[in-house]
Amino acid sequence: MADETDAVEQQVEEGQKACDFALEIDGQRVEGIRAVRGLVAFRLDVRTTTAIRKLQEPFKITRLVQQDPQHPCDVWVNESFGAGEDIVRPARTLALLALQEGEVLRRWTVRDAWIAEVGYSDFDSKSDDVLEETLTIHYKDIEPDPLPGKEKVLPAD
Repeated sequence: MADETDAVEQQVEEGQKACDFALEIDGQRVEGIRAVRGLVAFRLDVRTTTAIRKLQEPFKITRLVQQDPQHPCDVWVNESFGAGEDIVRPARTLALLALQEGEVLRRWTVRDAWIAEVGYSDFDSKSDDVLEETLTIHYKDIEPDPLPGKEKVLPAD
C-alpha cells in the first residue's frame, strides 16, 4: 500500500507543471515563449435577472525579443503595428499545449486571436536580464480540444 501511495504522490508531483508548455501560431510551433499568463478557458457572467453569457478575458504571452523577421510572432507583431488604428486586426489561430515528457496532455485552441498591446521589459543597463516582449491577446473563442489518446509532439524546426 505504501508503494501505491508513493507512486500516486510522485505522479501528482510530476503531473502538469506550468513550465511544460508549447505555443503554436497557425499550426507552426514557436520558440522563445517564456510565459502565458491569465489564460481562462471558460468563464460565465451570471446575472440573476438576465441570461448567462460567456466572457473572453484577454491573456498575455511573454517572449524573448529575437531578430528574426520570419518568426511567426515577429510577423504578427509587424502586421499589427502596420494595421495602425484599423478596427480589422491581423488575427491568428493559436494552440497552447500542456506537455509532459514530450506528450500533449491538454490542448487549447484560441480562434481569431489578435494583439491588443505590445509591451517590453524594462531597459536597464545595470541588469543582466534579457529583453522580453509581452503581447496582450484578445480572441473570439477558446476551447479545450479533446484528446482521445496521447500524441507525441515533435521538436520545433
